[in-house]
Amino acid sequence: MADIAALTSLIEPEAKALGLALVRVKMFGGQSDPTLQVMAERPDTRQLSIDDCADLSRRISDRLDELEAAGRDPIEYAYRLEVSSPGIDRPLTRFQDFEDWKGHEARLNLVGPTEDGRKQFTGILLGAEGEQVSIDVHKYKQVTVPFAQIADAKLLMTDALIAATAPLSTEGAEDIIEVEG
Repeated sequence: MADIAALTSLIEPEAKALGLALVRVKMFGGQSDPTLQVMAERPDTRQLSIDDCADLSRRISDRLDELEAAGRDPIEYAYRLEVSSPGIDRPLTRFQDFEDWKGHEARLNLVGPTEDGRKQFTGILLGAEGEQVSIDVHKYKQVTVPFAQIADAKLLMTDALIAATAPLSTEGAEDIIEVEG
């Protein structure tokens, strides 16, 4: 698989040039259907328009094409590029995400089990401080884990989350835009 840290270092400046914050860079799909997934958002709204996706996709494609032409292709096999918003039930990938989304329901999966043998916690995020993330686990207790021990985490769909992430504008949402690539 491709080096995600190297890809992130190539993609992040392209996102920043458009005023976007990178949320996640991930390869998935294995050898049968490799996909480079890039999630980004506008820092002020935490949203991403279709135009933002198209602009970022073009910048990433152009940058990767330049590297391929120079013989330095960071992904040496055919793949699909997917650029999107993190969505409502977004992944929590940055330390600050756990503080920004405190009060909302989330699921945390850890790298390894805690002392009591649990690897997954679902509950209300209590925030992040000093490289530690706290969550009030339903029907259990408050748990604090090191950020470095979180393998993946995401927000869970709730009415409160839907209300908190309502689009600033729905203008054009019904329009279908076809882009040739």
